[in-house]
Amino acid sequence: MSETSIRPAELRDIAPITGIYAEAVRSGTATFEIDPPDEHEMARRYRELCAGGFPYLVAERAGATLGYAYAGPYRLRPAYRWTVEDSIYVAPDAQRRGIGGALLHRLIAEAATRGFRQMVAVIGDSAQVPSIALHAAHGFRLVGTHEAVGFKLGRWLDTVLMQRALGPGATTAP
Repeated sequence: MSETSIRPAELRDIAPITGIYAEAVRSGTATFEIDPPDEHEMARRYRELCAGGFPYLVAERAGATLGYAYAGPYRLRPAYRWTVEDSIYVAPDAQRRGIGGALLHRLIAEAATRGFRQMVAVIGDSAQVPSIALHAAHGFRLVGTHEAVGFKLGRWLDTVLMQRALGPGATTAP
């Protein structure tokens, strides 16, 4: 049985990443997007994040992409530049096997290495108990819930906000 590896994403990973994300868009609440973006758009997003110095990772086993994760800007105004928002997506047949945890662990380390100081998780739907538990297990704390801010799949959805410090966090200036 081959091991799962976590590595920086490459353009060649965009096709399977697009497929994983499309499934999440169509059937889940982890994202509030309604229509899945195509490969061209996903490649554009990938390039933009990489050009901005943000980490973008894939998990694979035996050549199959099992999931991906990236950190991107939390907000665009300059004072937020030290804070990132994480995104993690795992293929449906690879969920609950530690892939999300491995991706998040590496993403936290990569973001800290790049000098970011805070990571925020904006979890779609307060019913996403596994995602909330995953983030809590990796040092995130609950900082609030925005109630009924999205409407998808025929119902109103909350967003759960969680946060953790990276590196020295807010103890020193960047």
